[in-house]
Amino acid sequence: MKQFLITTAGVFAGLVLFLIGVPFLLIVMAASAAKPAPTPSHAVLELDLRDPLTDQDPINPFASLGRRSMSVMSVIETLDRAGKDGKVKGLLVRLPEGGMAPASADEIRLALKKFRAAGKPVFAHSQGLYPSGVVTSTYMLGASADELWMQPGASFQAVGIASEDVFLKRAFDKYGVKANYEQRYEYKNAVNPYLYSDYTPAHREAQLSWMGSVYGTAISNAATDRKQTPEALRTNLEAGPYLAEEALKLRLIDKVGQVKEVENAALAKAGKNAELVGFEKYMRASRDRIPKTGPAIAIVEGEGAIVTGHDGSTNPFSASSSMYSDDISEALYDAIEDKDVKAIVFRVSSPGGSDTASEQILAAVRAAKAAKKPVVVSMGTYAASGGYWVSSEASAIVAHPTTLTGSIGVFGGKFAVGEALARFGVDMRQIGVGGEYAGAFGTASPMTPAQQAAFAGWMDRIYDNFIARVATGRSLPPERVREIAKGRVWTGAQGREIGLVDEVGGFYQAVDKAKALAGVKGEVHLKRMTTQTSPFEALESVLGISANSVRTLAAAAWIMGDPRAQGMLDEMAQERLRSGGAMVLAPTPVK
Repeated sequence: MKQFLITTAGVFAGLVLFLIGVPFLLIVMAASAAKPAPTPSHAVLELDLRDPLTDQDPINPFASLGRRSMSVMSVIETLDRAGKDGKVKGLLVRLPEGGMAPASADEIRLALKKFRAAGKPVFAHSQGLYPSGVVTSTYMLGASADELWMQPGASFQAVGIASEDVFLKRAFDKYGVKANYEQRYEYKNAVNPYLYSDYTPAHREAQLSWMGSVYGTAISNAATDRKQTPEALRTNLEAGPYLAEEALKLRLIDKVGQVKEVENAALAKAGKNAELVGFEKYMRASRDRIPKTGPAIAIVEGEGAIVTGHDGSTNPFSASSSMYSDDISEALYDAIEDKDVKAIVFRVSSPGGSDTASEQILAAVRAAKAAKKPVVVSMGTYAASGGYWVSSEASAIVAHPTTLTGSIGVFGGKFAVGEALARFGVDMRQIGVGGEYAGAFGTASPMTPAQQAAFAGWMDRIYDNFIARVATGRSLPPERVREIAKGRVWTGAQGREIGLVDEVGGFYQAVDKAKALAGVKGEVHLKRMTTQTSPFEALESVLGISANSVRTLAAAAWIMGDPRAQGMLDEMAQERLRSGGAMVLAPTPVK
């Protein structure tokens, strides 16, 4: 009886998923494909940056369901189109209350300046700036607008940058946990919280160095945009916190007013009958869906930890991202084989990952250069450790002044918890066959001296390989690379000074560099090579049925005659044809 009830419940759950879940997802897919409304003749775009930004759009089509999020790349590409669109007359930016990733703020600031250079005003509005994260980068972005507004009585607390780390060494000692780690070398401080109870001199030096560089960049850029000296601006900022009205008196902002007031000001500037248009709505409406031919710059994107294999999309609703070495290298090889592609811009935003996965991607970069197709790396929020490994042999590297890069080093190890568990009556024992190193990563006890020596030798070889890649790619003597390596994180501005970065700039500067290296003049189109998962393929993954079966379900829904679903599916079918280059489609008559 119990098994019968369990089976019945399973069947019922399956029916609910089929009858409710599948139609819902099909309608969502159809709605997302529906043709957006046209842009009004006098439009002011409203860009809301209060939700978290990724560097790149997720490959998974369902990753953004249930959450509001945009990518830096989609923002700057849309602003580039809007700057050339005669219907767009201005922009209103809603600033977050806390900090932004510094390189993201740098990238969007460049896009705003380009938008303003097209003769289109930018208004920014803040409901408060609080000391959370790198809030000075948020202020820097707001300062790049024509007018920076703040809500009456709001807090202005862009007073600096602070960072806090938790050190676990004394707790581990108390409970008998052994942190058995190797690091190459003293600046590779990711494992320091396990090994020490305070900052080591190298850890403190590196942390304060990149923080100071990021802070200095924000102050310098904001001072330039506010037409003040960096010294005067820094003095005023650090004397805070203030209320909005006090910030206005110090010329830190331009006006005090509610959101509605700044909206009215932006609309008045845009002209008669101007309308506010949501940025994401315009993004969908303005996206060019017609395939282009002719000279192209290939765009290959990678964000997140670097791992081996393919993106299996085991959870199509997951928002997490990784750089899968099979996928990234395949995209690079596709660009090599594409006759229209003259150069490649490789956008990297990664804190690192597997050395073997990084080497696979780097091999594809080498192959592109061997095929006479220059590869320019555009660094996002960070391109450190493995993120620098994959970048090291590019034809050129372009990074923001606040991109975190370098970290040329390696670490690894384990926690030994046998002693800790023994205090609670839990005993761990290990047996095995083969060499002694087979049990090196057992969690019962620390490594033996022989295991530790073998492990340290392996770490040395990986570190030497990393040094060799950087020395070759950057045309630097290995001895010089060892001096600036040791696991130390640098900013893009610092990396430019020591030879790890060629130019300081954003994505479009990397595109210009790629064109120059390829000897391409005039207009080129940007061609994305990174594989995108279709909605049907993602649904196949979560339901365990084939993509063809999902399409059959869609057709069945159409045949069974729900007029609303039928209309959406018709529009989706037409939109898929348009995206494939069909330009002679007539609209479906209203029934």
